[in-house]
Amino acid sequence: MGCVAVLVCLSVLLCALAPATYALGFRCTSQPEATCQALVGYKSPNTTTLRSIQSLFGVKYLHSLLAANNLSPTAPPTTTVQAQDTVIIPFTCRCSNGSGISYPGPVYTVQKDDGLYYIASFVFSYLLVYQDIQLVNHIENANLIKIGQLLRIPLPCSCDPVDGQRVVHYAHVVAEGSSVEEIARKFGAPEQTLLDLNGLASAKDLMADTAFDVPLKACTSKIGNGSLDASLLVPNGSYAFTANNCVQCSCDSVNNWTLQCQPSKIAALGDSKCPLMQCPGADNLTIGNTTVASCSSATCSYAGYTSQNTILTTLDTKSTCPAPPPSSGDNGNNHAAKIDMGTFSWNFLATVTSILLFVRRI
Repeated sequence: MGCVAVLVCLSVLLCALAPATYALGFRCTSQPEATCQALVGYKSPNTTTLRSIQSLFGVKYLHSLLAANNLSPTAPPTTTVQAQDTVIIPFTCRCSNGSGISYPGPVYTVQKDDGLYYIASFVFSYLLVYQDIQLVNHIENANLIKIGQLLRIPLPCSCDPVDGQRVVHYAHVVAEGSSVEEIARKFGAPEQTLLDLNGLASAKDLMADTAFDVPLKACTSKIGNGSLDASLLVPNGSYAFTANNCVQCSCDSVNNWTLQCQPSKIAALGDSKCPLMQCPGADNLTIGNTTVASCSSATCSYAGYTSQNTILTTLDTKSTCPAPPPSSGDNGNNHAAKIDMGTFSWNFLATVTSILLFVRRI
């Protein structure tokens, strides 16, 4: 209780010092109103359950939360999350006025003794600062919020490509004593890219308890631009459901950074039923399956879906035959060339000997 009281007092002090203008979210220069999928890493301040975290962040479907954390699709909502464990939260990001925030984002109900600083720092574990909440909710006096008041929580995000590549932006809360080098090594991102992305002139400018924009590499796929899920990006070590939950696609760097999709084992959304997922002319081969015959293999890959609830597929064939050995004709020609060179050398030696004998007689 004493800790809460201190945080409330600190909240009042900091809110009184709030700047007149403030830029929220991560930098996002993509087309205005562009949307994409983004992630934040939420460090739970206390022991809780997946259901509670799902409710706090307004994640519509539990399986989306399970997929982002690479947990079993059958894990129950009562699964325990220990204090200080990090749970990855998936959400929709929207770009506007050069920055990106969650859309529509979590909605938090103000509790007794809450303050904006306490909500941002303790409830949402430093994923944002209190000025973000103040700005997006048009609160003139940050010290005046009421019990029961609904506050939109603008999680930071971006839809921008990085170094010319489409990525999934992840908001990582910087731990005390952490470094840019450590973050770069953990997430496989170049240090300079992280500095540029977060507007830091030097690695020394890194601050603890702040949200740090980390670009996560995603697996490539066969999904076409005309598909309803053309924007689907799945980062390494996670999976996602698509095509009205009919398809499950996972990303693992060991698979050459190629998206691996197969029919899901969960119910389709709404009243729809999952359609056939076969590749035409492949003997009823379904997505995710491979057949091998003589010197070739064929894999049925997921290529997207349409508004008519049609699953699109593509058949990838590869040759598995070993490279042919050099032909006997080539070996014969090489041998003949060696014989010709030998004959030439012998004739040349005989000619030189004859000349020397002639000169000696003279």
